[in-house]
Amino acid sequence: MVNSGPNRGFALAALVLILDQISKYWVLEVIHLPAIGGIDVWPFFRLTFVGNVGVSMGMLQAGSDLGRWLLTFATAGIALAVAAWLRREKHPVDIAALGLVLGGALGNIIDRARFGYVVDFLHFFWGEYSFWVFNLADAAITLGVMLLLGRAIMARPTEMGPKDA
Repeated sequence: MVNSGPNRGFALAALVLILDQISKYWVLEVIHLPAIGGIDVWPFFRLTFVGNVGVSMGMLQAGSDLGRWLLTFATAGIALAVAAWLRREKHPVDIAALGLVLGGALGNIIDRARFGYVVDFLHFFWGEYSFWVFNLADAAITLGVMLLLGRAIMARPTEMGPKDA
């Protein structure tokens, strides 16, 4: 019997990818955020354009074309590994989590291939405290990883697989 659960994960990945790319199109082509720089939305949130050439929180900066493509291919390799894991997964929480991670990774890979950077624009802050600028893909990846970690921490040993003898 075919495990249809992974199909839901791939559908979620597609939804995340589509929403991420629509939001980035809106930021770049509709409101022209790079030209504006930023738009205050609430006292704790603004749209702020950042072309992120690194990975999470600006780490591992890819300052050259070689670095850009190495980072793109490394991220694509991770996305392939996540897709392979998703194909075998049976637990619904893990399926959803992997779908979120895969969709977010694909969204950021597309940016890096198209622009040479990832389009970040969601900026939360509180007074003097500023949080990183991120995008929907980053949020999906973070949520997916948190779900995977949470389930790994909360799962009973029999749910995670056989114990080592």
